[in-house]
Amino acid sequence: MTSLLYSEVEEELRAAVRGVLADKSSPASVLARVESDAPYDMGLWKTLAADMGVAGLLIPESRGGAGASAREVAVVLEELGRSVAPVPFLTSAVLATTALLAAPEDPGDLLSRLASGDLTAALAVPFSASPYGFRDETVTAGADGTLSGRVTAVAGAAVADVLLVPASGALYAVEAGHATVETVPSLDLTRPIATVTLWSAPAVRIASDLSGVRRALLTGAGLLASEQLGVAKWCLDTTLAYLKERHQFARPIGSFQAIKHRMADLWLDVVRARAAARGAADALAGEEDPSLAVAVAQAWCGDVAVHVAEEALQLHGGIGMTWEHPLHLFLKRAKAAQLALGTPGDHRQQVGVLADLPA
Repeated sequence: MTSLLYSEVEEELRAAVRGVLADKSSPASVLARVESDAPYDMGLWKTLAADMGVAGLLIPESRGGAGASAREVAVVLEELGRSVAPVPFLTSAVLATTALLAAPEDPGDLLSRLASGDLTAALAVPFSASPYGFRDETVTAGADGTLSGRVTAVAGAAVADVLLVPASGALYAVEAGHATVETVPSLDLTRPIATVTLWSAPAVRIASDLSGVRRALLTGAGLLASEQLGVAKWCLDTTLAYLKERHQFARPIGSFQAIKHRMADLWLDVVRARAAARGAADALAGEEDPSLAVAVAQAWCGDVAVHVAEEALQLHGGIGMTWEHPLHLFLKRAKAAQLALGTPGDHRQQVGVLADLPA
């Protein structure tokens, strides 16, 4: 049986990514950026994607990537969750890359350009799309190969150079310049969403079916659990540190029994979330069907991240309610991620189907 513990290579990768994020993506800098007109930090993304090579983790070495597995990607997502870093890693290096890896065609050697960090891509599906019931009903392909239609709530589209668009039962690559991308208000300020509109946009068909899109959504859902784990861990660690420092009645508030019980429950939730997220990442890295592990991870981690963030806000008291404290960014990321790539209810239902349990 494969160990779910972190390997030495994974710990080294974690340390490297955490060091970069500590230097370039502090809570104060993230807060300042989400209030600007450019919420994505493309300078940080260049450092991670090009200088560190994390954009090509899933891409084979023969195509210029690292040839790593979903386990290493999960470690990166944990650290990005711990800092709510506003970079398109999940949307480009996971969702779009997985769809491209499954496609028979690779026009313009997109995978190599993604691996080098020269290009950023986005899978043009609603961020709420479930791996279990996805349909491409909003974009159609014309007889001349052009695409027309609109896709709402697309994550990562605002900074994508290439859009991978499902249309008429196939998958197409479209240069972002041939589409209208309009950023819309989003709960998660660190991961903007956009409406993508295509009007007779020239496109190249890269797959004749949507099996790669469904695989990308399943992979994204499984690895999103690791990001949710990172969010929950930051909330837990930050709250624990605050409870040790904040004094009431001449003693740390963390010394009160009721607070201890709440923190113990949160710690258990996070430990279980880590086991579920690691199980999904390991299953995605293996050769067997990862569907059950992914469904279990999302059914648990989506709710846990929200619960831990909500408890963190409550236990921080008044300071937790202020805009200046970064806690609201983590709560919003947790809530938005809970609704992304299938809700926990969708995944619980899938667990029942896969385990042959009655509804």
